[in-house]
Amino acid sequence: MGPLSGIKVIEIASIGPGPFCGMMLADMGAEVIRVDRVSAVGSDSRGATANVLNRGRPNVAVDLKQQEGVDLVLELVEGADVLIEGFRPGVMERLGLGPDVCLERNDRLVYGRMTGWGQEGPLAHAAGHDINYIALTGALHSIGTKTSGPVPPLNLVGDFGGGGLLLAFGITSALTERATSGKGQVVDAAMVDGASVLMSIFYGMMPSGAFHEERGTNMLDSGAHFYNTYETSDGQYICVGAIEPQFYAELLQKAGIDDERFAAQMDREQWPDLSERLAKVFKTKTRDEWCEILEGSDACFAPVLAPSEAIKHPHNVHRKTFVEVADVPQPAPAPRFSRTPGEISRPPSAAGQDTEEALKGWGLPGDRIADLRSRGVVN
Repeated sequence: MGPLSGIKVIEIASIGPGPFCGMMLADMGAEVIRVDRVSAVGSDSRGATANVLNRGRPNVAVDLKQQEGVDLVLELVEGADVLIEGFRPGVMERLGLGPDVCLERNDRLVYGRMTGWGQEGPLAHAAGHDINYIALTGALHSIGTKTSGPVPPLNLVGDFGGGGLLLAFGITSALTERATSGKGQVVDAAMVDGASVLMSIFYGMMPSGAFHEERGTNMLDSGAHFYNTYETSDGQYICVGAIEPQFYAELLQKAGIDDERFAAQMDREQWPDLSERLAKVFKTKTRDEWCEILEGSDACFAPVLAPSEAIKHPHNVHRKTFVEVADVPQPAPAPRFSRTPGEISRPPSAAGQDTEEALKGWGLPGDRIADLRSRGVVN
């Protein structure tokens, strides 16, 4: 049913942004087969269904150290639209599954490559993680309060926003171009590139002085009193983002603030003092009490919810933002489509759990699968 229905994807199992991209494509209807290592079979100590990023596609365990395992993947490549891999540069080439080999077998293939540093450059072959990639782009430097120092924003900016989503966007862009040219191509998705793109607005604001490099001095980084989080009397937190004058006026009115000093909304020199004053106001009531006063208004307000609370919030419940699959609550597919909605077709699978089912689905006969299994080529 999804908008990518009919697109066949091979995902060479990796971690973080690679499976996130695979999940996004599968949620949108693509037929994704996840190729895992034989050595990964039985290694999942958390239980397969907890690996939400692996939902929506079957898992096949293949021994890529054997030439027959490589040949099997190349056979799948011949009938695929997309291949995703998330290794350091050169690993897939050494396995015999690099883009040149795969595109020779199928020149319509979109070959998606997910790395932190990119396929070339001085750091291309160095190890790294999300925190390192976003540090190099200016993003990490800019996240944090005036006194906290840089604060890692989980691994949302590098791995997922600047990585997995960038790769999914690149793949769908290449598929769109292929409809005209008939040719596949390589998509080089690097987290340093993606995180940099996410910082575009702030790089654009710097020359005019609208964005300062000092943390906690800008409108969107906790510097402004009207765009920040505040503790309530019960030790919980709420947030406000009343940037526009009419929204700011509503915030002040509903919060019962008539102090003339708050009229200087955009006076940066007044922000620290106004933040302290607003903090005292919000400390007078519980989070729930402030929800009763402000939630649903144009004051640009929301309670700061823990993940377990977010699942139960009436707005999220109404929109079915979260669903439960195999007893595991998780975000529903997004975005939404009017005619071809995405869906979670199956819960996550353990390594090698679906080898026979998946290979048969891609056209391999049962006796061949049994032979490959008897020789340890597949699990």
